[in-house]
Amino acid sequence: MNAILKYFKPFDYILIGLAVFISFLPTIVTTFNKVNTPDSVIAVVKIHGKVVDRFELVEGGPHQEVTYYPNEGQYNIVEIDGNQIRVKEDNSPDQIAVRTSWIHRPGQVSVCLPHQLLIELQESKPQNNEEDEEDLILPL
Repeated sequence: MNAILKYFKPFDYILIGLAVFISFLPTIVTTFNKVNTPDSVIAVVKIHGKVVDRFELVEGGPHQEVTYYPNEGQYNIVEIDGNQIRVKEDNSPDQIAVRTSWIHRPGQVSVCLPHQLLIELQESKPQNNEEDEEDLILPL
């Protein structure tokens, strides 16, 4: 054991410590993000790129089913249950949106490509009277 330690230089211990810290960094970030999850999430339903519906997903919210008909002969049944949403049923050949199942965190997406239906979850923003940075127009 002592023979192995004589090959290490003081800088090597710093590199090993840094490598161990970096290996735990994803766990730290994931834990921090779970603590800072928003109270409510907005589910945006788009068909052919246009917003057709918005649902606020909150814990203990209502249970409902909504049917969309993107094109003739196509249907999607979207189920909302409290703080989660899913495509419960559709008549697309691949059933990818149905297999995606429940989504509930901001950034998650459920897509039915043949019907061009997209459900995207966004963090709800607090309502304020000030302009958002995105809406701010600065003169050149």
